[in-house]
Amino acid sequence: MNEASDPRPTIMVVDDSIVNLKFAKTILAEIYDVFTAGSAEKMFDLLQSVSPDLIFLDIDMPKMNGYEAIKILKSSEKTSAIPVIFLTALTDAGSEVDGLSLGAVDYITKPFAPRLLCKRVEIHLTMEAQRRTLEEQKRALEMFNTSLQAMVEEKSGKILELQDSVLATVADLVESRDDITGGHVARTRNGLSVLVQALKKHTLYSREIADWDLHFLLLSSQLHDVGKITIRDSILKKPGPLTREEFEEMKGHTCSGVKIIEKIATSTSESDFLRHAKIFAETHHEKWDGSGYPHGLRGEEIPLQGRLMAIVDVYDAIISERPYKKARSHEEAVRIIQEGRGTHFSPRLVDIFLEVEEQFATRAPEEAWTA
Repeated sequence: MNEASDPRPTIMVVDDSIVNLKFAKTILAEIYDVFTAGSAEKMFDLLQSVSPDLIFLDIDMPKMNGYEAIKILKSSEKTSAIPVIFLTALTDAGSEVDGLSLGAVDYITKPFAPRLLCKRVEIHLTMEAQRRTLEEQKRALEMFNTSLQAMVEEKSGKILELQDSVLATVADLVESRDDITGGHVARTRNGLSVLVQALKKHTLYSREIADWDLHFLLLSSQLHDVGKITIRDSILKKPGPLTREEFEEMKGHTCSGVKIIEKIATSTSESDFLRHAKIFAETHHEKWDGSGYPHGLRGEEIPLQGRLMAIVDVYDAIISERPYKKARSHEEAVRIIQEGRGTHFSPRLVDIFLEVEEQFATRAPEEAWTA
C-alpha cells in the first residue's frame, strides 16, 4: 500500500447479533476499516481509542438500546458529529421518525442487502466530507478582510458550489431508497425549467414569478421528495399495488418533507430557496379539483410551485419504470396529462405544457440546469 495515500475511512458496526456483525464486516472490509461491537457499552469502550467516520447502530439491544446510545453520542463533543445510521428490524414509520429526530442520518431495515449497505455508506461519507469542507470554507471566509472583495466573492462562489453539491447528494440519497426511479430528480428539474421559461415568454403569472431566481428554484425542487427518507423500503420497493394503509403512510412523505426542510431552516435564516423547497415538498400531490393530498387544496389555492411540479412529477412517473409498472411512452404521458386538465392539473398550465411538450422528450437535464 502507498503510505502517501489517504487513510481508509473507518466504520463501526454495533449489533448484538454476531451473524449481523460478521455479515456487515465481510461486506465493508474491502473498502473500509471496520470495527464491530456487540453492545452499546462495548461501542463506548472502543470510542476511547477509535474515531469512526460512520456508525451503524442497532436499535433493539439489551441493557442499552440504540435510542439511549445515540442520545449519549450526540451529547458528547467528541462524538456528536459522527453520522449514525440505525440498523432496525422495526417496521413502523413512527419508530423510524423517532430515530431521525434523535440525530440519526438514516436507517436500514434488517436483514440488509449488501448493495444497499455499501450505497448508504458511500453517500453519507460523501455528505460528511462535503460538510467538513463547507465548514472549513466558511471559517476561511470569516477571516477575510472586507477590503479583499474579490477574494470574498471567489470563496463565496466555492461555498455555493459546495452547497449545490450537498443538495445533489441529498437528492441521490432519496433516490437510492428507490433506485429503479433513478434520475427522477434531474428529469423533474428539467421539466420545471421548461415550464417556467414558457410562463415567462407568455408573461403568465408574471407577478408571482417576477422575483423567482431560476437557479434557486431548480435547486429547491430537488428536495420535493425528501420526505421519502422516512418511508419504509417495503413500501417504496413494493412490486404490487399498495394497500390503503400503505398508501396512507406513503402520503405522509409530503408533510415529513416539510418537517425535514424546517429542521434545516432552524440552523440558518429562511431563504427563498427554503421557502420554495417547502412548497414543492408539501403541495406537489395536490390536485386542481381538490382530491389531492395532504390538504385537499383546490384550484389556485395550490401554490404555483405545486401546480407546476404536479405536471412534471406525473409526467416522469408515467415515462419511468416503477416496481409496479412498465414505462410508458412520451405520447401516452402527454395524453394522460391532457386528460387531467381541470381535474388533476391547472387548465392554464396544461395548455402551456402542450405547447412545449416536445422539449420534455428531447431536452437533456443538463440543458435545464445551465439555462
